[in-house]
Amino acid sequence: MSRTRTALLAAMALVAGAAGTAYAAVPGDVGAAAVPCTVDYRVQNQWDSGFTAAVTVTNLGSAKSSWQLKWSYAGNQRVTSAWNAKVTQSGANVTAVNESYNGSLGTGGSASFGFQGTYSGSNAIPATFTLDGVTCNVDDGGPTDPTDPTDPTDPGSRVDNPYSGAKVYVNPEWSANAAAEPGGSRIANQPTGVWLDRTAAINGANGKMGLRAHLDEALRQKGSGELVIQLVIYNLPGRDCSALASNGELGPTEIGRYKTEYIDPIAAILSDQKYASLRIVTTVEIDSLPNLVTNVSPRATATPDCDVMKANGNYVKGVGYALNKLGDVPNVYNYVDAGHHGWLGWDDNFGASAQVFKQAATAEGATVADVHGFIANTANYSALKENNFSVDQTVAGKSVRESKWVSWNRYVDELSYAQALRQELVSLGFDSKIGMLIDTSRNGWGGTARPAGPGATTSVDTYVDGGRYDRRLNTGNWCNQKGAGLGERPKAAPEPGIDAYVWMKPPGESDGASKVIDNDEGKGFDRMCDPTYTGNPRNDNNMSGALSDAPISGHWFSAQFQELMRNAYPPLS
Repeated sequence: MSRTRTALLAAMALVAGAAGTAYAAVPGDVGAAAVPCTVDYRVQNQWDSGFTAAVTVTNLGSAKSSWQLKWSYAGNQRVTSAWNAKVTQSGANVTAVNESYNGSLGTGGSASFGFQGTYSGSNAIPATFTLDGVTCNVDDGGPTDPTDPTDPTDPGSRVDNPYSGAKVYVNPEWSANAAAEPGGSRIANQPTGVWLDRTAAINGANGKMGLRAHLDEALRQKGSGELVIQLVIYNLPGRDCSALASNGELGPTEIGRYKTEYIDPIAAILSDQKYASLRIVTTVEIDSLPNLVTNVSPRATATPDCDVMKANGNYVKGVGYALNKLGDVPNVYNYVDAGHHGWLGWDDNFGASAQVFKQAATAEGATVADVHGFIANTANYSALKENNFSVDQTVAGKSVRESKWVSWNRYVDELSYAQALRQELVSLGFDSKIGMLIDTSRNGWGGTARPAGPGATTSVDTYVDGGRYDRRLNTGNWCNQKGAGLGERPKAAPEPGIDAYVWMKPPGESDGASKVIDNDEGKGFDRMCDPTYTGNPRNDNNMSGALSDAPISGHWFSAQFQELMRNAYPPLS
């Protein structure tokens, strides 16, 4: 068994242990010792033709290494999808079987799963459940459950900065990958984002944890304090219209599927009262809205796919719908992706992008109140702060803005960009208390090549190039960059207007494959991930600067992880 798998199983055992205290038999029904099992079945959300339900089974008999729960419906209910269990249905009869990570049920231990279904007429709770053929006591989820310790008595209102005074969730799957790397234990306890990059990720794809499994683990990590869990909402129709490495599963016109098959199930899970004590931060649809400004006709950087998405409006509609539905959950904090300074920092991009953000925040029933803030540099490499030059300097008779690297950009780093964008957004009607996040997971640019001071003043280019921390060939380069390093560690309220530095992109997960790799995840091949590619107008026709031998996006890339640790700034001890 690999070190990664061993660590992950250990984490899952902790999840199962925490779940074992989540539910109790209904007082007054039958004593816990007199029955072999209890089942808590709760309809959480119900609408005209559908519903979601949460089920917790508690084993009061001998310990089990696997389990199978069965029930029958009196009506015409049909299960359409499930998470944290394999659920099948034949006629009225339903069978739920454990996943690999939650099959162990000790005496008194519990396992929880959920599902979405359809119905018409009545939606009665099943009368009988059997665990491995033995009939269980049934709890209908009514008001007679005062002993449920995961039901907060007062979930409270949103706080100004969700990161203040809170721990942040450590994804056990990423942590296991990091810990399995030589030297990786130094950062394996850092919090990273959980990416929901396709519909299957909600329930857990290819043996990975689903959303509920992550939330259950977050409750365990939370303990008696406050905890933030970070989710990346990333599955728009026609996703990544200017890039191919992260093309998604939904076609440009499939906005209906995005709403009903992706956002609605996520919103249903997040609204479960079981998770009301968590602070849930969402990063909403990276690399989408800015494309509607910079990569559409008549720009030289335009792509046909981005023209399509601007014309059909489905990026704006999708983001608005997500903000509306997720913003209805009291403990969800929506942060909209806002690109980075090397994309939107120019005068003709900056204000226009802010206008598009406002348009999306008021689409499909959303309001600016559904936006808690914005996030910059998600999954990118732009330096947090360039200390050795600024745009108001003049060198050898030329402004720093005239240098080839800055190229008339008004911002040279992410901190100045994020703070300025915040003010622009407030001026457009967003709340004056909105906060910014900056992804610092890969923008450290440390190591032996990090400049100790400004460059020579012989020309503006030697001055900027000799002093800049960001060593990319161009700020348009975004895929698996050579020389990159871990940046500032996650930290709450580090600067005015900044809610937190975060590692939303898990270090060591690839941006895209360096060559064509067949896969079932809808991930394409983008030449910007090919180290031999000579570029396009979006990176001023520079070489891509990408590492070789990279796997498809989201998959573990050991060579990149080692490079990020080697070039970390601040350095790793």
